[in-house]
Amino acid sequence: MLKKVIALALILVAIYWSFLALKPTSISGLETTDTEFSTDRALGHLKEISKQPHYVGIPEHQKVRNYIVNVLETLGLETQIQEGYSHNEKWGSITKAKNILARIKGTDSTKALLLLSHYDSNPHSSLGASDAGSGVVTILQGLRAFLHEGKQPKNDIIVMLSDAEELGLNGAELFVNEHPWAKDVGLVLNFESRGSGGPSFMLVETNGGNHKLLQGFISAHPQYPVANSLAYSVYKKLPNDTDLTSFREDGDIDGFNFAFVDDHFDYHTALDTFERLDRSSLEHQGSYLMPLLHYFANADLTDLKSDEDDVYFNIPLFKTISYPFAWIVPMLIVAIVLFLGLVFYGLKKRMLNSKHMAIGFIPGIAAILLNGLIGVGGWRVLTVFYPQYNEVLQGFTYNGHTYILAFSILSTAICMWLYNKVYKPENTASLVVPPLFLWLIICTLMAIYLKGASFFIIPVYFGLISLWVLVRQKRPNILLMALLLFPTLWILVPFVQMFPVGLGLKLLVATTVLVSLIFSLCISVFGFSRYKNRWAYFLFIVAIGCFISAHINSDFNEERPKPNSLIYFLDADTNKALWATYDQLLDPWTKAFLSETPTANDTLSKYNSSSKYGTKISYTHQANVKVLPRPQIDIQKDTVIGSERHVKLLVSPQRKVHKLVLFADSTQHFTNFKMNGYNFRSTPESKYVLEHRKGEQLFAYSVVDDSFMEIELSIPKENPLLLEYVEISFDLPSNPMFEVHKRPASMIPKPFVNNDAVMIKKSIDLN
Repeated sequence: MLKKVIALALILVAIYWSFLALKPTSISGLETTDTEFSTDRALGHLKEISKQPHYVGIPEHQKVRNYIVNVLETLGLETQIQEGYSHNEKWGSITKAKNILARIKGTDSTKALLLLSHYDSNPHSSLGASDAGSGVVTILQGLRAFLHEGKQPKNDIIVMLSDAEELGLNGAELFVNEHPWAKDVGLVLNFESRGSGGPSFMLVETNGGNHKLLQGFISAHPQYPVANSLAYSVYKKLPNDTDLTSFREDGDIDGFNFAFVDDHFDYHTALDTFERLDRSSLEHQGSYLMPLLHYFANADLTDLKSDEDDVYFNIPLFKTISYPFAWIVPMLIVAIVLFLGLVFYGLKKRMLNSKHMAIGFIPGIAAILLNGLIGVGGWRVLTVFYPQYNEVLQGFTYNGHTYILAFSILSTAICMWLYNKVYKPENTASLVVPPLFLWLIICTLMAIYLKGASFFIIPVYFGLISLWVLVRQKRPNILLMALLLFPTLWILVPFVQMFPVGLGLKLLVATTVLVSLIFSLCISVFGFSRYKNRWAYFLFIVAIGCFISAHINSDFNEERPKPNSLIYFLDADTNKALWATYDQLLDPWTKAFLSETPTANDTLSKYNSSSKYGTKISYTHQANVKVLPRPQIDIQKDTVIGSERHVKLLVSPQRKVHKLVLFADSTQHFTNFKMNGYNFRSTPESKYVLEHRKGEQLFAYSVVDDSFMEIELSIPKENPLLLEYVEISFDLPSNPMFEVHKRPASMIPKPFVNNDAVMIKKSIDLN
């Protein structure tokens, strides 16, 4: 009995260890030597950078830029500001980006190492402490430590703190395509975040194979590597972009992304503050930067391209382990041969029973199906009982970690209960066979369709070792069996949390199914317990306790504020106005404008670029027409030359605005289009300019310096011309014309959408 208790304790230790090894547990203080990274020193910069929202075009944005430039110059670096218009067709954004650049000269540079983060915050309310103030101060503090060593690197080091990343990677696009230094870059280290805490993940960004990049990463010996080829494979399939994407797509320049993604509910919100940033996450970023900076500053950056991919994963003690894709099939074949050999040997020695093996498939498959159904329906059921969760667009609620724990424990309880149905004192060895068979099928599918996940074969090998012990000994040492589970738990358990944290609670199915699969490999220990039924009931009670805890914390309050939204929309053509919101559940603050009975209406969504989550306007209510300064539209030229009609317009807002958006019907074609001197370019597969636009939106111009649009366009002369212009200012709460009271402390502006906005729409009809 004592040994079984110790075995259970060892399993719990392995689970705890799997998370403990993911990031630092303490931070470096002010007493840290000048040549080492200090999180406390970095926090000093972060406190200054994140005092106010500092999105593109507002005075605070310039203040942050000036502060960063001053810090770089204090370090002895000569800085420059790269300035110019940039258009991202995929995102539909255009702005005048202002990148901060500096360069450290190397002794014999092969290619330059570029350190990258962005200094703009997300419009309209985010303070940008994590995203990406944390990246900026990681680089500033890392440079300080590096320069204090007094050693000149072999390679040039370029520092780029980009602008307008949040709008559409505009600063990165401007640098890669227009700055002469871009051709010198051999590798990029990009520091980002998509939340305010958790371990920082390393993700490779490359057009080719990852082999040489990964070997360089391993050779640099970062202390807390969190990297695996499954995340790499999934990342490549997702639409998420970072500045590094522009380097890869436009410049064929490889690099590493480092980003922490936990506490996702803070992402792009007013909660992305200095106080809420997880200090250990910032320490983790520094633990990546320093060894990689020292290594790649002196490595051959001309020899990083590769046609080969590696499978890789991190594990406590051994850090990052990798092997070539070429090993995937041989390792799978060897595992299958060993499995068949052990089964044959076990049957021959009568340590395995074919009937017991057949019965063993029932609880394993039943657990996967039942827990899979619970995972698939879990989030849907939760949003029925707690519709307020839909207001958190990120899909990860404030009590999200409690739900992950609850569903994990519930899934374990179901596994315990099901496996108890087939318990016999002598059949543990036979019960181990079906899970290994299922895992070999999974690994075969991975080898075909998702090669990056092929390291899942490693737990299978340790499962085969356990099976070998079981077929040789009727009563194996249960402590040995528990120790053999360590690699399996170290590798697989972090994914139980990783998927719903990174991709939202709709991925709870990944948690429940993975728990079922992990438990099946643990049957080599749990199979000896005759009390699985009791454990199941105990775990059911614990899971219920977790759900109760989540329920208690399901409401919104000052610690967990409700994201809400409000827009004033004025149609200058009809002289009618509406209040509008994206919220599904109205609160007293929004009802003061939208009334108790608002109209369900999403027609304004056309003019409110939907978020990346597809969020649309939900309700509107008639509003009083305010005497707002209307935009002035001057037609400066309208002539026909040959087969084309040439038009020049000057669109001038008569108030302080932050964004100017232009729309045209999808049938409207342009042979040329220029705004404020910037020529929109057609793609090789396009006959017309701005042909592959997002819906009817031609582009959204985030105002910097030039608060007008001088437009020159050409269209086929037989085509009519009808444009719609929308100007947006994010000043609704502060505009004295509207008397919008400050939100209660239990509410914050909803991110990812035009919010707290005064919008004016006007048609430009030149038919």
